[in-house]
Amino acid sequence: MEDFRRTYLRLCKEAGTEPQESLLAQLYETRAAASGARLDLTGQSLMVESCCVLGRALQKDILFTELVLSDCMLSEEGEWSTGLEMETFLWNLRTGNNLRGAGAETLGKLLVRNKTLKRLVLEWNALGMWEEGFSIFCEGLASSSSLILLDLRNNQINHQGAAELAQALKRNSVLQELDLRWNNIGLLGSRSLLDALQQNRTLLHLEMAGNNIPGDILKAIEQSMDHNADRQSTLQESRTRAQVLTKEIQILKEEKSRQFLGLMETIDKQRDEMGRSSRNSTVLLEKLQEALSERKSAVNSLTAKLQMTEAALLLSEQKVSNLGELLTRVKLEKTELTDRQSREMKKQLEESAQREGKLLREVDSLSEKNHQLKNKVDERRCKAQQDQIFSLKQELTNSTAELKLRLAQAEERLDMEKRRSKQAFEDMDSLRQKEVDHVNRHMEESERALQDRILKLEGQRIRLDEELSQVKAAMVTERIQAEEELGKTRAQVRLEEQERLSGLEEKLRSARQARDEAQGHCTQQKQTVAELHARAAQQSLEMDALRRRIDEMQQDLVGKEQEKMAEVTRVRVELQEQTGHLQAERTAQCGLKEKIAALEREMKALGTSHREALLDKESELSSLQERLRLREGEIQRMRENEAQRASFLQNAILTYVQGSPLAHYSPRK
Repeated sequence: MEDFRRTYLRLCKEAGTEPQESLLAQLYETRAAASGARLDLTGQSLMVESCCVLGRALQKDILFTELVLSDCMLSEEGEWSTGLEMETFLWNLRTGNNLRGAGAETLGKLLVRNKTLKRLVLEWNALGMWEEGFSIFCEGLASSSSLILLDLRNNQINHQGAAELAQALKRNSVLQELDLRWNNIGLLGSRSLLDALQQNRTLLHLEMAGNNIPGDILKAIEQSMDHNADRQSTLQESRTRAQVLTKEIQILKEEKSRQFLGLMETIDKQRDEMGRSSRNSTVLLEKLQEALSERKSAVNSLTAKLQMTEAALLLSEQKVSNLGELLTRVKLEKTELTDRQSREMKKQLEESAQREGKLLREVDSLSEKNHQLKNKVDERRCKAQQDQIFSLKQELTNSTAELKLRLAQAEERLDMEKRRSKQAFEDMDSLRQKEVDHVNRHMEESERALQDRILKLEGQRIRLDEELSQVKAAMVTERIQAEEELGKTRAQVRLEEQERLSGLEEKLRSARQARDEAQGHCTQQKQTVAELHARAAQQSLEMDALRRRIDEMQQDLVGKEQEKMAEVTRVRVELQEQTGHLQAERTAQCGLKEKIAALEREMKALGTSHREALLDKESELSSLQERLRLREGEIQRMRENEAQRASFLQNAILTYVQGSPLAHYSPRK
């Protein structure tokens, strides 16, 4: 508030004028009373210079939102146009200073420039006396995009000014309240305003008391106001419903995106686990290859030693021939031992082959079971989706058929009502055209109102059809999106299953290759045993070492089997999770069905409300017809009374003439 007072004083110094003391006192009072939100200058005579400076100060001020200039003795020469023609941040403006032409022009310019003014109270002025100034004011009102309330009480507005106001209302789409009480609008001005209200759909309150307007036109204006209020209420309801639907659709989209992200995360985790398992298997294979290379080097060193010992044995055989018998005995024992060892090796190889066959059979059976389960899940999904799509199609066809039947019934009722009303109006016009002109006008106005109502009802029906088409299009798009998402998820699951199967097959191939290599090594060891009968003890030790290594290989095979079983269990768990996600999607689709049912219920409720409105209109028509009949009876009674009075007068005149002395001299008719 102090900043505004300082700016006012500074502008007064720049303009070379003295600040008005009454205005400064009012500024101090407003600071103490209402924190500077309202500037009330009622009853203060403002000077030309002070009004100019006040307008400049208000041009860039944000503190004041309401300005009251009632009874400030503003003239029509200059201070009003120079003071408030600039753009300000005011919301409410009250003036009551008997403003006329120039004031109306400045107000029109203010409405064109200012885009924050919402309430304008102009009671007790004379804006309608000059047509040119009031036309400029009406042009500003037509171009205004922020004004909501306009008070024009006691402004001497005639029917021409009302016509200009009607043209402004046709172009304005913001004004909601208009007060035109205690003016001189008359019948012509009220008709022009009524025609404008047929195009304006935002005006909700229009006060027309004290303007010499017939009651029929006032009722028609009230009906148009009621229609505008109903229209705005329906628009707000539709907007709220659209917002609720958009929020629900966004929530569903977010849930689907979350589910998709969860699936992608699980897929990434599974891929990481598969990579880790493959790395571990490669490390194990490298270790096995290193152990085999070490064994090969040991076997080579042993063969070299054997060759050296064979040379030494040949020399010893030449020297020692007596020891042959002992050697033969030892050889026989050795042969027996080798036979036993060969039999044990064969048994072990057969057992390992049987175990591998069993493992292969189990793997094949598990793969077949997985394929069967996948096929069953796909079939169930397809069947469920087809059933849902078929049910949704049936529901849509049923709803469209019901709506078409309702529309056809409503159109038939409207046609019957039109025919009945036209016949009734034609009969009444034929009876009353010669007698009462005023009643004819009333009937024409009622016909216009009924036609307007019928047109409005048809517009509402068209809007409902458009909303139904929009809802259907949204449902079709949602179905297409759901089908695309299902196809994508299926393709991803299939690719993942193929990749897993390929990884398992590669692991089986690597295990088989390792088994083949082990068998080759066993055959080589058998050949070395057959060649080295002389070194039975060393070979027995080597056979023990080989048995230990075979045990380790068997343990490795058991570990691999356990890993395979763990992977199979993981696949089963993943399939169960996918089935759970699919069930969640089914529940979401059930929720969508419930929403569709709720929308259909709302449509039914709207249909019932429209039917009730039609019944109310039929009751209004019947009441109007009864009023017309009562008026006809009253007119007939008045005619009979007038005929009786005329007959009584004729009889009285005849009796008077016959009884008078002039009757003797007058000729008889």
